[in-house]
Amino acid sequence: MSRDEDLERRLARAMTGAAETFPPHSPDLVRRSVVRGRRMRLVRATQVAAATAAFAAVAAGGALLGTDALGGTPGRPTAGGPAHSTVRSPSRAPASVSGEEMVRTLKSLLPPGGTVSAASGRGSAGDGPAVWPTAELTYSTANGSSGIDVSVARLDPGTTAGQGSGDGCLPVEVRPYDKCATRKLPGGAVLTTTESFTYPSSDTGQKRWYVVLTTPAGAQVTVQEFGGGSEKGSADGGDPLLSIAQLTSIVRSPAWNKAIAALPAPRGAASTGASDGASAAARRVPGARMTRVLRSHLPRGGTTSGLNASDDLVQLVYDDGRGKNMVQVDAQYGMTRLLARHMGCAGVAGACEATTLADGTRVKKVRGPSEKGGPATVWLVDTLRPDGRRVAVREVNSYAESTPVTRPAPALGMDELLAIALDKRLFTG
Repeated sequence: MSRDEDLERRLARAMTGAAETFPPHSPDLVRRSVVRGRRMRLVRATQVAAATAAFAAVAAGGALLGTDALGGTPGRPTAGGPAHSTVRSPSRAPASVSGEEMVRTLKSLLPPGGTVSAASGRGSAGDGPAVWPTAELTYSTANGSSGIDVSVARLDPGTTAGQGSGDGCLPVEVRPYDKCATRKLPGGAVLTTTESFTYPSSDTGQKRWYVVLTTPAGAQVTVQEFGGGSEKGSADGGDPLLSIAQLTSIVRSPAWNKAIAALPAPRGAASTGASDGASAAARRVPGARMTRVLRSHLPRGGTTSGLNASDDLVQLVYDDGRGKNMVQVDAQYGMTRLLARHMGCAGVAGACEATTLADGTRVKKVRGPSEKGGPATVWLVDTLRPDGRRVAVREVNSYAESTPVTRPAPALGMDELLAIALDKRLFTG
């Protein structure tokens, strides 16, 4: 083995080990912008986010936890696709599927006449926190190439197929260039089709098309395709080789039934040995309550739009007449262990201030640039109460992070954001 190969293997092991000590990734990276909705970047984004977080830990001593540089929300799924569980159930289904089987199945569903390269897969019994089987490959014909990958996963309990606007498509404020449609199929499954771009803040460059099938039981089959080759592997704006109809045919194939059967039971569904009463981390803060509390703090005379509310998280766009402004509130129970070492300013991009209130509540205030790389400014107030309740309030001086700014600075001051975060009504009603 060469020295370079040995270094690569040791670095990969270190990154994997570091990633597995982190909590699940922020929904801010799956719902952010207003917030990118909860639709994660499918399995590809999950893998990239995990690797990025792990590398940050290896290179900088793990200063950023599983949050982004501005303090995104740990304990949640990654941005860009469905909200999948990343914790293994104590009672797995007896069936299993290998990575090789996943690749063979995907190959069998591709149109004849093309060639396949760079194929790889992951089975349902692999090591690490992720439990869903995947496959990816490059499909080529005389007309070009497309990168195609598929994942089979299960939604967390209480999560619906539509994590964005309520119908499976993200709000236009979040993804202004998407062409998205959703419909309910006979039997109760939900099918969502989206024509988008690899970089969703632009309507040019590599195209990314994906189709998601969610069964009534909460299993989810997702196939996505990148025009010109692998993700970010091409700047060509041409259409991917497979049409949306062909991708739909792939996700609806019964060939995925074995992979679906291999998924673990939903978390908590079969925990016969569990104690009476739910754990703090499993408790939810009702979205309707959070919406009422947030609205009560907004200055009078403004208007709101783009509401995206679900348990634990609500986002909306507030306009005081001087420009649109995205505001997000995220509330969680049982976060002491996950955030104990990460309420400081070490490794945080932007201007950061960390303090502790008289009652022991830890407060982190951050003003910094958008992680999307655009001109937007993000203001964040993150709070952690002594009993583990966490509330993070953030705003952007635009209707989404990935869009042009609509005002010079965010509408609400840091003190106003702190008042929202400390409002006891979020947890008591």
